[in-house]
Amino acid sequence: MKITILCTDADHPVNDRLRQWISTVEHRYAVELVRSRAELSGGDFLFLVSCSEIIRKEHREKYRHTLVLHASDLPRGRGWSPHVWEIINGADSITLSLLEAEDQVDTGRIWLKRNIPIDKTALWYEVNQRLFAVEVEMIAEAVENHERITPYVQRHDVEPSYYPKRTPTDSKLNPCQSIEDQFDLMRMCDPDRYPAWFEIDGQKYKLILEKVDND
Repeated sequence: MKITILCTDADHPVNDRLRQWISTVEHRYAVELVRSRAELSGGDFLFLVSCSEIIRKEHREKYRHTLVLHASDLPRGRGWSPHVWEIINGADSITLSLLEAEDQVDTGRIWLKRNIPIDKTALWYEVNQRLFAVEVEMIAEAVENHERITPYVQRHDVEPSYYPKRTPTDSKLNPCQSIEDQFDLMRMCDPDRYPAWFEIDGQKYKLILEKVDND
């Protein structure tokens, strides 16, 4: 079986988890991790993980199955970084969906869904660890059980919702508001890729949130 994983961001933290999984199955499957649709060589499965490129029908036709990992309870939460938006808005759990890629983004049939509880004290990297672990589990389940999985269409009685792409402005804190009121935003800001920041007297400051052991 030939499997391709397309993750367009070489610096994305999910890459370490993907490489770990590949190392455990490379004796059973031919698996490649690529960065661009131009590298798609065809095969049985194409998994789109943190993929920012549009994968059109001409690319999908190279594979028996083209599947997307999307961290929302579709059809709610289509669009960009849904789990970040939801936790910022107070969610204490997120849903990960594995669905078929279509021309219209995040509209394909659902293969699998998993609910992931998120502790209210979890920081961005801890959320990532939970999310990435389940992503790899779902990839493995799809590959191993694809003949027994029955995809189903997204619910038509649920109004779809959409999240915009996050920008640096979305990580801006209000120095006049309390830490408690902004904690969910602070804890979901990756200090390297999307740092929390605030401005006082025309000067911008970067804020890094870290856990310390309780005495």
